[in-house]
Amino acid sequence: MAALGRCARRLLLLRGFPARGARAGSGPGGEAAAVAVTPPPAARAPRQQQHEEEEEEGSMVAMLRKNPDYHGFDPDPVIDLWNMRLAFFFGVSLCIVVGATFLHYLPDHGMRKWARREAEQKVKERERLGLPIMDSNYFDPSKLVLPDEE
Repeated sequence: MAALGRCARRLLLLRGFPARGARAGSGPGGEAAAVAVTPPPAARAPRQQQHEEEEEEGSMVAMLRKNPDYHGFDPDPVIDLWNMRLAFFFGVSLCIVVGATFLHYLPDHGMRKWARREAEQKVKERERLGLPIMDSNYFDPSKLVLPDEE
């Protein structure tokens, strides 16, 4: 999810939209570099963890008020929309449609369809010539060249 967010931000920067949270002279492309250091979850006190969960829930409600069409990719509505479109394009169009087309056009495994078509052609040909459908001799014995008895 984070990779899609970075890609969408770069696309928006290329299109001329300002980066979210950008400051003047903050770095190349106007992107601000912010690093948040948080202690590991085991080191936090249970009360602090509960408070953080309440804050997170409150921020989610605020985010949904800001963007009622929130798709869960990014807090920024424009980036969220683009990430959703990219995910569904790659997930639906490429995986399902191209994958199904690939599976449909795979070659005949074991040549079963070919063998059936060939057998039907042989049966029709033998019926047209008035021959029995099956014969005990695979080859015509009169046409076989046998070696001398010596």
